[in-house]
Formats: sequence, C-alpha cells, structure tokens
Amino acid sequence: MSAIDLDAFRATRLEREPYDHLVVSGFLRPDAMRIIGADYPEISKAGSYPLSELKFGPAFAALIEEMRTPEMEGAFADKFDIDLAGRPIMVTVRGQCRAKDGRIHTDTEDKLITVLVYFNNDWQNRDGRLRILRSSDNIEDYASEIPPQAGTLLAFRRSDRSFHGHTSFKGVRRVVQLNWVKDSRVVRRERTRHRYSAKFKRFLQFN
Repeated sequence: MSAIDLDAFRATRLEREPYDHLVVSGFLRPDAMRIIGADYPEISKAGSYPLSELKFGPAFAALIEEMRTPEMEGAFADKFDIDLAGRPIMVTVRGQCRAKDGRIHTDTEDKLITVLVYFNNDWQNRDGRLRILRSSDNIEDYASEIPPQAGTLLAFRRSDRSFHGHTSFKGVRRVVQLNWVKDSRVVRRERTRHRYSAKFKRFLQFN
C-alpha cells in the first residue's frame, strides 16, 4: 500500500499568494507514518544530509523511492503547471535545528520546486513553524504558518519572492526535503557540498 496520499495532494488547492504553494496535512497515511517514523535516520547534528551519508530502515527507504516515482512527478507537474520531465531530483534530510536556522530566504535559483515533508510527533512548540512570508525582512508578515507535524507536506515554486523562514528553535526537528532542480550539475555540486559538511560534523563529534 502506498505511504503517500496523492489524492489528498491533488484535491488541495494551490495557493497563489504571496507565491505558489500548498500545504497537505495528511500527505503521508497515518499507518505508514508510524512505520516510517521508526525507520527515520538518527541525526545528532544540525544541517542537511544527503541520503548517502545516512543509515535508515526499509520503510523510510521505500518512502524515498515512492517520492521519486513518475506518478509523483506527474502530480506535482500538474499542480504547479510546470514541465518536470527529465529534471533531476535532490533529496536531503534534517534531524536537528540550530537557533540560527530558519532565517528568511528564497532557496537558490537552481531549484524549481521545493517539497518539505515533516516527521515530528505532536508539535506543540510555537517556534520552528515554517512561515510563508510576504517580504524579505519581516518574519511576522506571513500568509501561512505550518507546524512541522508528522505527515504534513509543504510544497512551493521557487521564485525571487518565495520568502520563507521560521522563528528561532533549537532541538529535534525532522524533515525530508525534495527538490526538482534545473540540471544534474546542481545535484552533483550539492551532494559534494553536503557530503563534506557531514564528514566535518562527524569529525567534530569524535574529537
């Protein structure tokens, strides 16, 4: 059985203001979410990690494969009215958040669509909730605020005004990020950058 509820995704309206985005609270099916959550990689340091630098269980691996299927690509292409055929996919994973994370940004120009899927049970903290922002300099001027609750998806089209961020939070904050990017050079560059970063963090951990 599929872990992803693509029907819920298709049924969710694409919001146009302040930029193209949508939020699906039940993107992952509850029964699958519990199994996948148990297989989520253990990450003790902040930052984004490529899959090649992580150890995880079979349910998590199966989810990543499902997120890369042509059916998933087609659903996102239809929703955002964008041609994703032949566009590479990049996946990174986070497990910890630093106080300085969440600063307002738009994502790099190499990214076409950003997808965030959250894995945090019973998120009660008022901080660490991603905000869809109307400007580059006011974290309080937001159109939507998304708790990083398990099974929730946020997706948006990257643009020069796709400002987003969250208030300062330090602690466990688990999220998988998937991006359709312009070409394979972006994937190679980012994999290399994240791989060296991950190795450096492990070096610091054991020294």
